[in-house]
Amino acid sequence: MQAENVYLDFLKSRRSIRQYLSREVPLELIDRILDVVRWAPSAHNAQPWRFFVLTERAAKERLAKAMAERFRQDLEQDGTPWQLAADRAEESVIKFSTSPVIIIACIDMSKMDCYPDAFRQKAEEIMATQSLAAALQNLLLGAFALGLGGCWFCAPLFCPEVVRNSINIPGHYHPQALITLGYPDEAPAPPQRLQLHEIRKIL
Repeated sequence: MQAENVYLDFLKSRRSIRQYLSREVPLELIDRILDVVRWAPSAHNAQPWRFFVLTERAAKERLAKAMAERFRQDLEQDGTPWQLAADRAEESVIKFSTSPVIIIACIDMSKMDCYPDAFRQKAEEIMATQSLAAALQNLLLGAFALGLGGCWFCAPLFCPEVVRNSINIPGHYHPQALITLGYPDEAPAPPQRLQLHEIRKIL
């Protein structure tokens, strides 16, 4: 029972970390994290996830600047004043380019079943996305277990072609998420959570 409580407390204590020390993350640790990712559940056991790891400053900056430009354009199209849009875009460049590690998480639909009708094919895409989400939970928990911090960003969903082109991701991989990793330089307070009775519905 004590071991169970320790594990449950561990799950509750993970936080999203957005500020990192400049300390380099050894590739060995990244591989240990991704090894844990392999054991996440997936639809059909298809394991339709692929991960592109960026550690070089030039690659991170190229990706961050390309994404930021699209972000700025989207903000202006939504009516955000030019200067505010530019400032927010620049903030995103700094945030991503200074993260010790960036992992781009993709789904590979070639690993999933293929249907002739749009309804079932859409279900397969959702199943692949759900599978990746389970893998990303393993990734974040694995990082936390090894003393690292991480944060899950959905930005690639809004500019998949920009992400793909900026770091040469093959066309059959669909970028879904960006994960930053590093040694934490902050200790966020516990975020607000819904109470159990608000999410549990017994029928």
